[in-house]
Amino acid sequence: MALPFNPGKLPGLSEKLLTSHHDNNYAGAVKNLNAVELELDKVTKETPGFQVAALRERELTYANSAFLHERYFENLGGDGKPSGEFAKALSTQFGSAGRWEELAHATAMSLGGGSGWVVIALSPLTNDLRIVGTGGHAPALAAGTPLLVLDMFEHAYALDYGSAHAKYIDAFFANLNWAVLDKRWQAARK
Repeated sequence: MALPFNPGKLPGLSEKLLTSHHDNNYAGAVKNLNAVELELDKVTKETPGFQVAALRERELTYANSAFLHERYFENLGGDGKPSGEFAKALSTQFGSAGRWEELAHATAMSLGGGSGWVVIALSPLTNDLRIVGTGGHAPALAAGTPLLVLDMFEHAYALDYGSAHAKYIDAFFANLNWAVLDKRWQAARK
C-alpha cells in the first residue's frame, strides 16, 4: 500500500516521519508477515507445539500491525474537521464531540512514551462504538471493526516530537480525513 496522501503536506507531521514510518514500520510488518507465512507452510504434525504457537503469535502480530498501519495511514490526509454520519454517531454515543475527543485523547495519552494503538471500533456484540487502547498489535476488540486508528508506538512521533506525544496526538487529530472515516462507518453499518 502506498501512502494515500502527499507526505509533505500534513501540518505537524513531517515528510521524514511519515515516510520513515511507512517504509520501515509498515513495510517491515508486511515483510515479516510474508516470512512467517512461508514458515507456517512448512509446519507438519511433527512440528513442536511451541514452534507452531510462536509462529501463530507472530502471524497475528504482523497481520494486525500491517492492517492497523493501513487504517492509520488511510485515515490521515484530511483537514481534521469532523463531518458526516460517523462524526454524528460519535457525538450521539458519547454525548458530545467534546466528550469522545476527550476520551480518545486520554486513551492516547495513557499510551504515550510506550507502545500501542488507539482504535475506535464498532462492536459486533453491542452494536455500538468502543474506544480501545492497547499496548501491542495483537490485543483488540474481538471481531470489532476498526474505524479510527491512531498509532501510539514511539516510531509514529519520536522523529518530530521526541517524548512530547501530546503534540503528536493534536497533529494526528488535525489531519484526520473524515470522508474516509465516514466511508468506513457506512461500510461497517451494512
